[in-house]
Amino acid sequence: MFLSRLLKITQWLTFLFLLWILFLGFQIATFPLGKLTDKADVAIVLGAAVNADKPSPVFKERINHAINLYQAGNIQKIIFTGGLGEGETVAESLVAKKYAMSLGIPETDILTEIESDTTRDNLLEAQQLLITTGLASTLIVSDPLHSKRAMMMAKDIGLVEVKPSATPTTRYQSLKTKVPFLLREVYFYLHYLVFNE
Repeated sequence: MFLSRLLKITQWLTFLFLLWILFLGFQIATFPLGKLTDKADVAIVLGAAVNADKPSPVFKERINHAINLYQAGNIQKIIFTGGLGEGETVAESLVAKKYAMSLGIPETDILTEIESDTTRDNLLEAQQLLITTGLASTLIVSDPLHSKRAMMMAKDIGLVEVKPSATPTTRYQSLKTKVPFLLREVYFYLHYLVFNE
């Protein structure tokens, strides 16, 4: 009798947990992406992988989005984040800076940090740059499915005037690419809720 009752409780808890996971996935997938007309002092571009001295396709689209925001006059500065990832020889932020400068962004309007290796670290290092430069309002540039977690972290570390600005040209367009990214985001979202990292 006791084991039967315990089994039922376990089944219900498992069902509720899976339901919560589905709800969380839905929240991540439908999180507001920001408007292309949003304005701020600066865009913080969250780091991603690089291939030697070139941004990966995913990172390139994030950088391109920040460049478009700058050229449209929506931001005055760009902060590129990202240190050395596994197997990388050049910091992600420096690769991004070089790429942006090759497309006409003045070096004086680019800020970089080379220490971070996680999304939260990206934001913490960018926050220090905001403090030292006196910049305030920010747009967080990343892929759409990354935006909810990034925004939660941004607010948790104390960024106040902050909005998401998800890249409209994300490489994750098809169901085949979106589903694995979404599952990964659900995992990392839960990991952050539990471990705060």
